Amino acid sequence: MNQKILKLENLLRFHTICRQLHSLYQRRMLAQWRHVFSSAYLVWTAQLYPQPWQTHALIRTALSQHRLLVTKKEKKSQKSQLSSTKSKKEVEVWIGMTVEELARAMEKDIDCVYESLLNTAVDIDSLEAHSHLDEVWIKEVIKKSGMKLKWSKLKQDKVRENKDAVKRPQADPALLIPRSPVVTIMGHVDHGKTTLLDKLRKTQVAAMEAGGITQHIGAFLVSLPSGEKITFLDTPGHAAFSAMRARGAQVTDIIILVVAADDGVMKQTIESIQHAKDAQVPIVLAINKCDKAEADPEKVKKELLAYDVVCEDYGGDVQAVHVSALTGNNMMALAEATIALAEMLDLKADPTGPVEGTVIESFTDKGRGPVATAIIQRGTLRKGSILVAGKSWAKVRLMFDENDKVINEACPSMPVGIIGWRDFPSAGDEILEVESEPRAREVVHWRKYEQEQEKNKEDLELIEEKRKEHQEAHRKAREKYGTLHWKARSFIKYKIKKQQQPLKPKEKAGGDSNVLPIIIKGDVDGSVEAILNIMDTYDASHECELELVHSGVGDISENDVNLAETFHGVIYGFNVNAGNVIQQSAAKKGVKIKLHKIIYRLIEDLQEELSSRLPCIVEEHTLGSLISLKHHKDDISVIKTGMDCGLSLDEEKIEFKVGDDIVCYEEKEVLAKTSWDPGF
Repeated sequence: MNQKILKLENLLRFHTICRQLHSLYQRRMLAQWRHVFSSAYLVWTAQLYPQPWQTHALIRTALSQHRLLVTKKEKKSQKSQLSSTKSKKEVEVWIGMTVEELARAMEKDIDCVYESLLNTAVDIDSLEAHSHLDEVWIKEVIKKSGMKLKWSKLKQDKVRENKDAVKRPQADPALLIPRSPVVTIMGHVDHGKTTLLDKLRKTQVAAMEAGGITQHIGAFLVSLPSGEKITFLDTPGHAAFSAMRARGAQVTDIIILVVAADDGVMKQTIESIQHAKDAQVPIVLAINKCDKAEADPEKVKKELLAYDVVCEDYGGDVQAVHVSALTGNNMMALAEATIALAEMLDLKADPTGPVEGTVIESFTDKGRGPVATAIIQRGTLRKGSILVAGKSWAKVRLMFDENDKVINEACPSMPVGIIGWRDFPSAGDEILEVESEPRAREVVHWRKYEQEQEKNKEDLELIEEKRKEHQEAHRKAREKYGTLHWKARSFIKYKIKKQQQPLKPKEKAGGDSNVLPIIIKGDVDGSVEAILNIMDTYDASHECELELVHSGVGDISENDVNLAETFHGVIYGFNVNAGNVIQQSAAKKGVKIKLHKIIYRLIEDLQEELSSRLPCIVEEHTLGSLISLKHHKDDISVIKTGMDCGLSLDEEKIEFKVGDDIVCYEEKEVLAKTSWDPGF
């Protein structure tokens, strides 16, 4: 305000000087023409031009009025700014909100958000109502809309009380009682793990298994002649079942590592050793097939030294027992070594209070519904107990042992089959007993909510990553086109758009042949898990895309057939059945159902199906060289160096060069083979 007053004062002074100069000029003119004008004119002149003291008074009055006017205006503008600040609407926003959510929070149309983001780095064309906005763009929209920003917590952070069930604190040592050891038998495929267990159980499990290999975890309680009991877990040795072996190691006290004396340390042997180390579980070495002439137990012990498995013979602490599962030789010695190690470990458990355990396997049983095989680790399970495992819960209707015999209770270390699940628990899930059905539902709802929030977070991160990639590509494209003339830029965009035009129906039909949608059904949860793990190794999407439509446990149903028909897919069943009605329905709808009982046969079939989707390869097969020559009009058999000859060909546009070979061949179409190697 002071600067404005100074400027006005200078202006008024300048104006006064001009008036004074003008007055002086007038007086001089009057002096020259005095004889013409009367004294009245002089009086009028004096009245017309005020004296200097009058001029200063006028200036002071004008300055005073101007100061008053400027002060009032400034106060008025300050009040208006204050009132406008007070009247700004406060908008509550959060990081990652969408365009639609921001518009709703502002109580504006979505177009208002788009308009605010014009002339910014945001690609408006790719922005949808559900697109997530960065923090900087949220601030930009709020600022341009004349509103006030208020940050709130993320929507998913709106507090919900944790309703999960958790394990109890460690038990009072006074409540602990001795328990049986849980022993997992591990090793390479076909090294005799299940046959060894058969001898201990005096059963014929191996003879009943498809292909002679174990394909899911078996849990058995074995009573020895000495009266001790051992819970055995028999894990698959095939490469496809790595996750099952890892799960077996996590719930066990002792691992019996079976190695064939005639085969030595193999790939799954090494993997089993690693599982034991990860779970910090001690090992008992069973060197099997010692009845064979080519058996070399000492070679096995030496090979194991490279993997830090040092037997007692070499100064280590690993017991090694030479056995023959086929003849039963030294089987009791193996059992005694296991019991001796269990005594050293001093295994105890609390049989009181709510039950804790682990799901070993889950499957469906006709007439029984979902069934879970579990190992009880704490408490005593009884009929009517309410259990929670993962995102499933059960009210125990029935329990049975490995011989399908109904039992009334299950104590720690005991394997048990549980019936009464509302949904399939996953293998490896922790089992916890809760007080009531409402509490079980509450826990399951909470866990599903947590999973949903985690998925939303992952989706948000993925969307943000894709958005940044798109934004970077858009920026580079703008830089690329920025130097071009608008005509050249329009032509390039036209060509790109033309390339991105949707395929015609015929082209679509041809393109679908490079996609194989599949549906996987298995007998137990672990089998499905193993197949899906193998599919995760698929690395030939550039040849044919492998698309999993659905996977589940149980026999093939009409719903599976309908899904396969919709997606033009193939159904693969592992150790499951497809009834006559289902097979007839599939044949009518043109759906392939492929059933297998051995996992590597299923994978081989899948490889063949993938190969059938690939275009044929054209191979050239040589038939011979030239068999006749002409020199002028004569047929000759030899052309010497420097002589010319004549050839007659049906192709007119062939150009010959010095050094060319003339060969007769035929083209044959050969079926292509997928490059995917699952590793076994």
